[in-house]
This record gives sequence, structure tokens and C-alpha cells, in this order.
Amino acid sequence: MKIDDILAKSPVIPVIVIERLEQAVPLAEALVEGGLPVLEVTLRSAVAMQAVREIAHAVDGAIVGVGTLTRPAQFAEAIDAGAGFAVSPGLTDELLAASREVELPFLPGVFTPSEVMYAQQQGFHALKLFPARQAGGIGMLKALAGPLPAVRFCPTGGIGADNFADFLALPNVASVGGSWVCPAEAIENRDWRRIAGLAAAVHETLKSPSPGA
Repeated sequence: MKIDDILAKSPVIPVIVIERLEQAVPLAEALVEGGLPVLEVTLRSAVAMQAVREIAHAVDGAIVGVGTLTRPAQFAEAIDAGAGFAVSPGLTDELLAASREVELPFLPGVFTPSEVMYAQQQGFHALKLFPARQAGGIGMLKALAGPLPAVRFCPTGGIGADNFADFLALPNVASVGGSWVCPAEAIENRDWRRIAGLAAAVHETLKSPSPGA
């Protein structure tokens, strides 16, 4: 499966921080139940990679990826854990070389037009705009669409319930990444019903006509 196919499977990719391993499977199950099967588990905790492993093996329908990948060796670790894709906040020469040595769909991060152009020259046509709000948000994405029409983005950073639909309305946005569908307090309280509801609300919002439509 290519990264474009993965992005097409879910309008929102939950960006997940898992602090305790026992949270991993029920959290993933709640998000999949709510209709968001593509999950990004960030490498911001000691149990993150093991959480990816458990989700990959135990949650039917989940496509779990490794996020915040910053070191070349993490590609092999992600594959060993059963990850379906990898996401990085940026693109270095070392990560580029490592990504070419493995068969793992890769979504590298970009912040400026020059970084977008460089990534495109290296064969990437799906990119993570990060951090999206600081990079210019919707205005930046509209500006990039003119000179770089073949590139599609997954903006992440500053995306929430109040603006995700506006981002998804842009023709060069394939999906968005965000953590509002799996808030830390809900994970801590094991409120899986709430998380499933927040995930389901994404689809309800997208079904609703936009103001003035």
C-alpha cells in the first residue's frame, strides 16, 4: 500500500501519545470503531514502539504508523513492530537514504516551499505540512497549490474540531493529523466511549453542509 492509499482511507489521522502500554489496544479500537482506522503513534514515550506492535497485531481494521520518526534506525524498528507507515516532522539526507532502503510508506514533514520542492524532487508527492499553523495554515496551502499542484498534504499541528473541515476542503489536502479526537485526559480516564464519539463526529461534521452552501 502506498502512502497516498493510506491517506485516502481516513480524513483525520489521530496523532496518539501512549504513556502506558495497556492504553494502546482499547484506544485504537475506539478510534477504529469511530471510523478513523489510520493511526499515528508518536515516538514520544518509552512504550510507543511496543504499542505499535500490539495495535498492529490485535486491532482489526487498524493501519498503525510510527510518528515522530527522526533517526534512520527507526525505519527498521517500525517495520519490526508491524507498522504500516512512518511519519517524520522533517526530511534529512539521512532519513531520505534510509527510507529508500526499506519498503515502508513514508510521509516526511515540510515547512517551507523550498522543502516541498526538495521533497518532490526526491520523489515524494504526499507530504506532512508541520507545524501547519506556524507554517501559514490554510493560506500557505492555497499558496502552494499554484506552483506545486501535484503535491498533496497532510497538515498537522494546530488542527482541531473547529477547523479541520476547512483544511479538508482544500484540493491539495489529502487528510489532516490531529490529537483532538484522542485527548490526553480521555486516554488517562480510559473514556473509550468519548474517544469513539469524537472520531465519529469527524464524519458527521464532514456530512454537514458548509455555511452558505
